[in-house]
Amino acid sequence: MTEGGIREFGHELTVIVNTADDIRLHGLHISPDLDTVMYTLGGGLDETRGWGRTDEAFRVSEELAAYSAGASWFGLGDRDLATHLIRTQMRGAGYSLTDVTRALCERWQPGVTLLPMSDDRVETHVVVERDGEDQAIHFQEWWIRYHADLPVHSFVQVGATDASPSPAVRSAIDAADIIVLAPSNPVVSIGPILALPGMRESIRASHAPVVGVSPIIAGSPLRGMADRCLEAIGVPSTATGVAALYSARSDSGLLDAWLIDEQDANLTAEIGALGIDCRAVPTVMHNAKSARALAQEALAGVDRDPGPAL
Repeated sequence: MTEGGIREFGHELTVIVNTADDIRLHGLHISPDLDTVMYTLGGGLDETRGWGRTDEAFRVSEELAAYSAGASWFGLGDRDLATHLIRTQMRGAGYSLTDVTRALCERWQPGVTLLPMSDDRVETHVVVERDGEDQAIHFQEWWIRYHADLPVHSFVQVGATDASPSPAVRSAIDAADIIVLAPSNPVVSIGPILALPGMRESIRASHAPVVGVSPIIAGSPLRGMADRCLEAIGVPSTATGVAALYSARSDSGLLDAWLIDEQDANLTAEIGALGIDCRAVPTVMHNAKSARALAQEALAGVDRDPGPAL
């Protein structure tokens, strides 16, 4: 959704983004999820690939590969490289990831307040079966290099137990009028955010209703490999399975309302039995208009004026 589209709602929007996908390569601090949201809302995303910059070249990556410098499987674009250089320099100078993200957004003007989930280092590692034995590798390697094809035993949030939501994140949740769980991967995108000590408690303690949007439609993710992640942790790849993973707020879970796609309308009663208000609506976001309509549906599920969102 464009900045103008966001402002049509007349409210402030805060986006709290997973940073457990962050990785250090070639001495650089790379934040794929933060950058994707920033580029998307700032109009700089390569929409064909769904990641990285528009009008991108990969000459630096090609030269690194020629030197056998490693990690050639990670697409490091030349324009994108500038973002990583600035982030790494600022982090080295002592700035928090929240401060760095704010500075980067000065250029892109995404129209939202973009916050990393934590200023502490957290990384998702995947315990896989490789060469006849169990090995832990970074999520990015499993996802990009191996296309999520290696059998998974578990996902581990390295550093999560010693990390915490940033003060800015806690303030955003405390001040929220509505919290929306986006239809992102519930295991490796939303999951690491909720795994931070105190995050679930902060959300439950807030007075804001929590509305989630299912990332699963007719048993499959619209994009990505969320089904493989869900299978690895023993959760059915269904709108009901993900709703149960988040669970009803009345049962010490998170959800007050759950939006599922019209194709899954037959699951409404089943999810309602979990104590969650469930509605079937169009959830596929083909363009800004359909994205705006889905946002309106999320806001329609509450009895108060909408405000910041997660």
